[in-house]
Amino acid sequence: MGRFLLKRLGLAVITLWLLSVIVFFGAQVLPGNVARRILGPFADQAAVDALNEQLGTDQSILTQYWDWITGLLSGDLGTSLALGVPVSELIGDALVNSFKLAALAFVLVVPLAIFGGVIAALRRDRLTDRVITIGGLTLSVVPEFVTGIILILVFGLWLDVLPVSAQAPPGSGFFTQLKYLLLPALVLVILLFGYIARITRAGTIEALDADYTRTAVLKGLPRRTVIRRHVLRNSLLPTIAVVATQTGYLIGGLVVIETLFNYPGMGRLIVTASRQKDMPLLEAGVLIVGIVFLVAMLLADLAYSLLNPRIRYARAE
Repeated sequence: MGRFLLKRLGLAVITLWLLSVIVFFGAQVLPGNVARRILGPFADQAAVDALNEQLGTDQSILTQYWDWITGLLSGDLGTSLALGVPVSELIGDALVNSFKLAALAFVLVVPLAIFGGVIAALRRDRLTDRVITIGGLTLSVVPEFVTGIILILVFGLWLDVLPVSAQAPPGSGFFTQLKYLLLPALVLVILLFGYIARITRAGTIEALDADYTRTAVLKGLPRRTVIRRHVLRNSLLPTIAVVATQTGYLIGGLVVIETLFNYPGMGRLIVTASRQKDMPLLEAGVLIVGIVFLVAMLLADLAYSLLNPRIRYARAE
């Protein structure tokens, strides 16, 4: 296990370094001038040049990257060029908000989708299977802003049971925050249910047709015991990978949902930083999302190795 973890951590460090290079140099090609955006289109060119010199954006790309990466390694994410506040404060608040929404969505959709996928597999090619798979995939292809608008109209305006904004008032309690986050979380449930349920269904069907399942049945074990001890343990491996890959999307990719529900999360923050050409904020935001994604994949690998030790030994070689 130790060798397996060291190998995964080493690959994660290399991936993060490559991501930092791609993010930094990719951000440099964005159109626009930082100082011009801050001072406005009618500012004097001399003032623009002076501000660029003050911010360090007039230096070479390699010098800027070296200053950024050394500061990053020392724990300094820099200062937002547009807002003039430490990037860590902006990232911290947005990351906490995104984690809240992602956690609620996972708590709702993962058990529901796994249960739906297992039921569909156990009743393969029957009406229940077709309703779950076709219905889930149909809902998944509907754009999230369409689903969000429909839910806002139904639950926020017509029934008036849920707030249309996801941002709870300052100082709100746990259940109040939960109420405000429920509507955008339902959009994510509708969006992700079909995909996760489909993967779970495929994994369950493969496990049901496996030799070890037939052997357990021939030994006379009850069907419920066979499903719990033999089928689910192996069928959930692909589902774990799917859930882990969705983590990065839920943390940094919910731009439409965060905008629609006026929620200050990471996705909205990254888009705002790119529009303002706020390099420190943009680079730190994307890198943080990459770290979250890598941590999720590492946890998925650990879950893989616990459920199936053969995977651990094979990857450690």
